[in-house]
Amino acid sequence: MALPLSYNVRNVMQRPVSTLTTAVGVGLTIAILIGALSLAAGFRAALVQTGSADNLIVLRKGANSEISSGISRQTAAILRAYGEVATDARSRPLLSPEVVVVNNRRRVGQPGNSNVTVRGIDHEALVLRRGVQVVAGRWFEPGAAEVVVGRRISTRFEGCRLGDRVRFGQRDFTVVGLFSANGATFESEIWGDNEVLMPVFRGEVFQSVTFRMRDPARFDAIRRELESDPRLGVDVQRESEFYAKQSEMLANLIRVLGGFITIIMAVGAIFGAMNTMFAAVGARTREIAMLLVLGFSPLSIMVSFVFESVILSLFGGLVGCLMALPLNRIVTSTTNFSSFSELAFGFRVTPGILLTGLAVAAVMGLVGGFLPALKASRQPLAAALRGA
Repeated sequence: MALPLSYNVRNVMQRPVSTLTTAVGVGLTIAILIGALSLAAGFRAALVQTGSADNLIVLRKGANSEISSGISRQTAAILRAYGEVATDARSRPLLSPEVVVVNNRRRVGQPGNSNVTVRGIDHEALVLRRGVQVVAGRWFEPGAAEVVVGRRISTRFEGCRLGDRVRFGQRDFTVVGLFSANGATFESEIWGDNEVLMPVFRGEVFQSVTFRMRDPARFDAIRRELESDPRLGVDVQRESEFYAKQSEMLANLIRVLGGFITIIMAVGAIFGAMNTMFAAVGARTREIAMLLVLGFSPLSIMVSFVFESVILSLFGGLVGCLMALPLNRIVTSTTNFSSFSELAFGFRVTPGILLTGLAVAAVMGLVGGFLPALKASRQPLAAALRGA
């Protein structure tokens, strides 16, 4: 016969000080875990949202990022005439050869500098990248020394506000607009006309070519055809897969470090829960004896005390979730290891991450309550009735 749930809830509520102390310890641990997972999720989401499964990105063979790639004008011209490239209503190919470089800029309100990605694009890129739109000012004019800046870095770096002048090489460019991209990494970049930016930076070479596939289902055949063409010397990937791979290393590192810190804190929280439950067992010796007299088995008493510990830890888990919720959408930044440039992104506290936090809290309660519950179930009846 199992003890009713109300018995455990009532006993937890009767110890408000010890319950709150244990819950705060568990809650801090869960908040750290949720923070690390939401940081990794936000970083990954920013990169994953950048690419489209309908687009294909072309890099120099062997290049693992746009920064290390180089595509000649001849190669870009061959790709522009390729029959698998989709076209717009005017029969123009939806293809954008792009200049991609990093530019070192001074931070606003912080010491030191950081790299910012500068991307030269054709206006076809605005059709290729869904969700990109101006939120202030206007787009740059083709052939003009003008740039637009991603909204997430416009206040983080000097010279990136609307109307500012930013210097690249020996030429000044005017910031004529700020743009958003549904939280994608493009919001951490500066965009301008590639024909204007190309001579300022690397000369007559693009770093990548992106185009919309006429039939995305033929991706494998397109990749084989392009990668086997001896004139090109390129590697081909879906744009969505390319940016997803860019996120893996840092996202995994954040998860590992967050997990390591969580484990250290969890050990302390488990011992806190264990002490609370040992104290509860010591204070309820006669009560445990009466339960045995009433016919409850030692196993039922053990399960009840373990369940009580889990309830206590789940309460702490809820506290941790509430502590972590304000992190959602807070914008932070880090260095993208693939491009060695600044990447601004928001924490992403998802329902799945909150459930993971609660599950970890339940496991902590299970581990922390096992030994006290075992002690409660093994108490000799005669000694317990005497109050020993």
